[in-house]
Amino acid sequence: MSDILVTGADGMLGRAVVRALSGRHAVVGVDIAAFDIRDAAATLDAVRRASPHVIVNCAAYTDVDGAESERELAFEVNADGPGNVALAARDVGALIIHISTDYVFDGESRSPYTEDDTPNPLNVYGESKLAGERAVADSGAEYLTLRTAWLYGHDSPNFVETMLRLAEGGERLRVVDDQEGMPTSAADLATIIADLQSTGVRGVINATNSGSCTWFSFARAILDLSDLSHVHIEPVRTAEFTRPAKRPRRSVLSLARLNESLGWEPRSWQEALADYLTERLTG
Repeated sequence: MSDILVTGADGMLGRAVVRALSGRHAVVGVDIAAFDIRDAAATLDAVRRASPHVIVNCAAYTDVDGAESERELAFEVNADGPGNVALAARDVGALIIHISTDYVFDGESRSPYTEDDTPNPLNVYGESKLAGERAVADSGAEYLTLRTAWLYGHDSPNFVETMLRLAEGGERLRVVDDQEGMPTSAADLATIIADLQSTGVRGVINATNSGSCTWFSFARAILDLSDLSHVHIEPVRTAEFTRPAKRPRRSVLSLARLNESLGWEPRSWQEALADYLTERLTG
């Protein structure tokens, strides 16, 4: 019997969540080698055996561009899978904490998106994640869905690592400067999850680091904080940088509900990034 079961525990966020929760709870981390959340029977069996009080579902298909050509797979993992986990949570009376995304919105709002704003995803990835939100909500389980954004961490390829690899390799850097979002440290999100799971807040809540920027500003900060300020980086418009999946222009989320629920405000993305880069160097 475990207090908390973490699915997708071998992924970037899953590892961070296991680390954040292990000091406070009996945590079991599982990944696809243990059971595939797309398999409803296997999921139910595994959850019954673990008998957790809380399930944190970090398992996801996260390739935004790949989803455009792998729509069926994206929906199986991001929609059917969370639905299976939620039904299993209902069966054992557990709370499911599910991870969603800012990409459920179209980015046309001039104001930060609240939890009550109407989603309108622009790409298959966003559509699949929204379907996952609805499957969790319709399951009858007690649930908390967190919408996060621009996630990076130590245990997986991500934008920060890509920028550093390209800069150190002497490649020309061109980064879009007309898409705005909220860079979020996986470690900080894991801390938020660890605190929220005991608050009693339920439903949908936005969860990111504080503040927003463009991808170009994010990349510039990465280089400046890594003693790579000499590396030239060119801002470009989205129209100049063709990718399979359309991205929202401004997927900034309101953190008012999160701040009220936690009783504290997540630190700025700049501070979180500086810590990540320091930890990266020191191991």
